[in-house]
Amino acid sequence: MIGGPSLKTEEVKKIILNFALEVQKQIPSTFQKKKKRIIVISGPTCCGKSKLAMELAETMDGEIISADSMQVYRGMDIGTAKASIDERILIPHHLLDIRDIHESFNVVDFYYEARKTCQQILDRGNIPIVTGGSGFYLHAFLYGPPAGPPSVPEVRKALEKEIEERGADILYARLFEMDPQYAKSITKNDKQKIVRALEIMALTNKKVSKMNWKGRRKPQHFDFRCWFLHRPKDKLYERIDRRCERMLKEGFLEEVKKLDEQGIRQNSSASQAIGYRQALDFLKTPQSESDYEQFVKTFKQATRNYAKRQFTWFRKEPLFKWLDVDLHDPEVVFDMIQKDYESLI
Repeated sequence: MIGGPSLKTEEVKKIILNFALEVQKQIPSTFQKKKKRIIVISGPTCCGKSKLAMELAETMDGEIISADSMQVYRGMDIGTAKASIDERILIPHHLLDIRDIHESFNVVDFYYEARKTCQQILDRGNIPIVTGGSGFYLHAFLYGPPAGPPSVPEVRKALEKEIEERGADILYARLFEMDPQYAKSITKNDKQKIVRALEIMALTNKKVSKMNWKGRRKPQHFDFRCWFLHRPKDKLYERIDRRCERMLKEGFLEEVKKLDEQGIRQNSSASQAIGYRQALDFLKTPQSESDYEQFVKTFKQATRNYAKRQFTWFRKEPLFKWLDVDLHDPEVVFDMIQKDYESLI
């Protein structure tokens, strides 16, 4: 053939394949297969995240996944501000009422349940909207379950026995002495986390605060669009006080009495939940007028303290965009989140 030897068919195929691979490398990332997006709405208690999540879900074909560590329990309804039956009929809600009060549920359970549910929602062509204020649960959801050795029954039981016999204050003081950084991130009443932290340090001889969190990556096939809603603290605290009063009018104490009969005190996590712990303490008193007044006061204060801890936690979460919902009209907040979800970048 004029001009030199002809190329064999296999050589032509190889040239075409190499050319195609080079072209693919040059394609902008916006034209490559996109990661599936998930909206994450968090914020301090009473900031309005549940209402916003409902509005987003209605407009964007979304389904809501609860990231509340207590809403998983049947019967813990009023005190957790759980979505109503009507709201659940209107918009699918997930990870609500999936455990009885005597069953355990932890951050690892949440990670796998939430991941699986997200994929199921995406497979239906809908948008997962993960909503809740539990920073610990959301951190695990984004980056994977916390590092640490498997629980050893003998060690765990010994610590659980000690905390029941000597009290949470004693073991919390020990934890604070051994790992003050981690101790400051939880409350002295959170028996479950105190016991687990002491167990981890007993098994590894390492501080919990030094465990490998930063080394983990968020799941590669998800693109998280994370928002932290907030309000000025004085206005937020007013909303908290009104919610506590509304819960009491709706029958919160009756709810706790029923859960007490079902054995909530044996669940070290549920019995220490905000509001429930204060109510259980009140039920052990003569329940005089002054006892009731003190209960309401501590209920409101504990909720405000929880909101403070939520602010502190999420300041360390780089994926979250902070949005003052008192500064913007609800329509503007909605539009910002929707446009962010639909953006090409």
